[in-house]
Amino acid sequence: MKILILKPSSLGDVIHALPVLRLLKRHYPTAEIFWWIDSALAPLIAGDPDLTGIVHFERKRWAKPQHWPEMLRSIRWLREQNFDLVIDLQSLLRSATFAWLARGKFLVGLDEVREGARGFYDLAVPRKSFHTHAVDWYLSVLPPLGVPVHKDFEWLPERPEISAAINSKLKTQNSKLILLQPGARWKNKRWPAQSFAELVSALAKKIPPPGSPCSAAKTTPRSENLFSGLRPKKF
Repeated sequence: MKILILKPSSLGDVIHALPVLRLLKRHYPTAEIFWWIDSALAPLIAGDPDLTGIVHFERKRWAKPQHWPEMLRSIRWLREQNFDLVIDLQSLLRSATFAWLARGKFLVGLDEVREGARGFYDLAVPRKSFHTHAVDWYLSVLPPLGVPVHKDFEWLPERPEISAAINSKLKTQNSKLILLQPGARWKNKRWPAQSFAELVSALAKKIPPPGSPCSAAKTTPRSENLFSGLRPKKF
């Protein structure tokens, strides 16, 4: 079996979609699974043990007409794969168009009302409610395909080479490291700063030396306020 997953962005959304990949591979251990992703985020899933390959979506590059032949070659390559199953977890017009152009045997996506993407699908899976978490909505595409949903998987398998690089940079071989990213592009997705501050304080009390209380992904006025007085490592 050959499967194509489309989830080009954003970083958090790609991470939310990983359980779909994990459960597909558990159910179809010999399947060849490819992921269509924005080239800027491709390193996030490069070398993933459950993936056969990555299909780069050159969003910025392909916006220029001189690079359209390159985009057409990518579409031709997708068609040549003769995918048995194509799963669009982005479910916007652009991803749905590429999913449809791949000409897989069966195309499933989310029943997202924006941009009319659901019109491209053989099956559009509705969101159970407005409050359904994105992870649960993504996973809901699996039962109609005969793939059971469970929690017996590792969300983010360790990548030894990345771990070694981080340990070398931060000198944390014998320490516990907790990574926090308090920012978000949309204000409605941001957890209150006070809640983050309380979490950080609680973690600092529980992690004994030589632990690192926390490590901020990016130094911003917001993160500086959260970590005031705790002196976290930053990178």
